[in-house]
Amino acid sequence: MDEFKIEGRNAVIELLKSGRPINKIFLQKGERQGSINEIIKLAKKNHVVFSEVEKSKLDTLSNTKHHQGVIAFVAATEYKEIDDIFALAAERGEDPFILIADEIEDPHNLGALIRTAECAGCHGVIISKRRAVGVTEVVAKTSVGATEYVPIVRANNINEAIRELKDRGVWVVGTDGSAKTLYYDQDMTGPIAIIIGSEGRGMSDLTMKNSDFLVKIPMMGKITSLNASVSGGIVVFEALRQRLKK
Repeated sequence: MDEFKIEGRNAVIELLKSGRPINKIFLQKGERQGSINEIIKLAKKNHVVFSEVEKSKLDTLSNTKHHQGVIAFVAATEYKEIDDIFALAAERGEDPFILIADEIEDPHNLGALIRTAECAGCHGVIISKRRAVGVTEVVAKTSVGATEYVPIVRANNINEAIRELKDRGVWVVGTDGSAKTLYYDQDMTGPIAIIIGSEGRGMSDLTMKNSDFLVKIPMMGKITSLNASVSGGIVVFEALRQRLKK
């Protein structure tokens, strides 16, 4: 696998805590304040090689331009299979709770959605392979390390993945402004997958057709749509609220 970079202090700390193999870490020379000390401590504990380099080198290596004095080099993300999502749910003794990102193109949105999914206890995130961003350095940094904890499946065909979930007893909830049902009126307990559509187009017609239910977030302003990651956070955490209440 190709190597790629994880940038930023929190993301690298979570990477070190996850136990994932790390090839090397570059730290800004002379930087010893705050969370940098925790990174050094964890790197030594995990026997990860780290080197001190000039800030100019980090600036050159950085893709995000917000490295915060640290860049870790790891093998490219190993995408999981749908079986891994079900295995994690079974291990936790919980009904599958899945987020589907349908053709999300903005890496910041995808990173935020993955972070939301991990914080809400989702067992996995399914992303599109076509017309969508994969797990890049920006996605990993925006997720603040969540990419290291939640299984991410990159489906060749998102609708085939949806059909597989349905065949395995998962109810699929799509999100669309034309829906009749408000998101908090929909039962989202039990095995559930929530779809968040792309930033500009929303859900595709076929993905919408393959959903068991469609829900919407009420809008009161002149602007009638939310950022994809904001919409995902609202609906996913409503599902979590219902699941905790059950």
